[in-house]
Amino acid sequence: MDATNHNSKPPSSVPRDRSSEARTVTVDGVRQVYRVAGQGPVCLVHPGGPGVHPDYLRLPSLEKYLTMVYLHPVGSGDSGLLSDGDYSMSRYGRFAEAVLDDVGATTAYFLGHSHGGFVALQFGMNRPERLDGVILYDTAPLNGGELRETATKEMAAFVERWPNRPEAAEAGRVWDAVNVSQTFKVADNESYQRYMNAILPAYFADYRKTTQQVGQVGLRVTLDPNRLPVRWDARDRLGTINVPALVIVGTYDFICPPRFAYEMHAEMPNARLCELRESGHFGHLEESEQFTAAVVEFVHTVEKDGRA
Repeated sequence: MDATNHNSKPPSSVPRDRSSEARTVTVDGVRQVYRVAGQGPVCLVHPGGPGVHPDYLRLPSLEKYLTMVYLHPVGSGDSGLLSDGDYSMSRYGRFAEAVLDDVGATTAYFLGHSHGGFVALQFGMNRPERLDGVILYDTAPLNGGELRETATKEMAAFVERWPNRPEAAEAGRVWDAVNVSQTFKVADNESYQRYMNAILPAYFADYRKTTQQVGQVGLRVTLDPNRLPVRWDARDRLGTINVPALVIVGTYDFICPPRFAYEMHAEMPNARLCELRESGHFGHLEESEQFTAAVVEFVHTVEKDGRA
């Protein structure tokens, strides 16, 4: 790994007013950008996607307790693209570890949301000695056709739950056009953005309620045309992840539904589960107090008891 350190100051000494500054570490000639905010134990934060920018996953309520290291995963945000298109979970993990080295932390918590949770699980298998714990937030232990088929059924249930909402019908129509009939192709940044905007209401237990409370929710995206398909399944290796784990899932999460959270909780030897009963895929917005409390309690328990 070719890693160039641009700032090796320990994270505990990073003042809050510098949280808007981007930091960069170069890995194999590729730019990896991240931002730091907060105080306390270090926590890597890997957003979902792939290709979704990290803006939506800012967690100021946790910055009171943790030094949050917000990753811009390669292929998204301000980070570079991978010329070979190899966006495997292990490859993402290499970049995350380079950031961990760059902030000067030996170990950290790893909060992975959705696709970021895939990376967190893989990191837990590859580099458990670098982890204090993993926070698997609205994610699943697999990626590929089976997950997409499950999400298609959950999308249909979402549309049925809101029969009088045009945005629900539109979300279902666009999902099917891309993932079932394949009559609409996501081929560039513009079409990817249109697709995500159309299906976004399905990511919430009650989209209208959430937007009334927190304002309009949006996602920015990047589509790398060189990105190779990734089929990934860690279900037969969950039992090898022995670091403390917190599994968080929203009852109405359509893209990574609760059954996968319960499967991870059952198979991982040192895991606890938190189900957010009034959330979909974005519990940090839908039930922010409960989400924060679950993470803080988990971290406090691990810090008190020491690493298992």
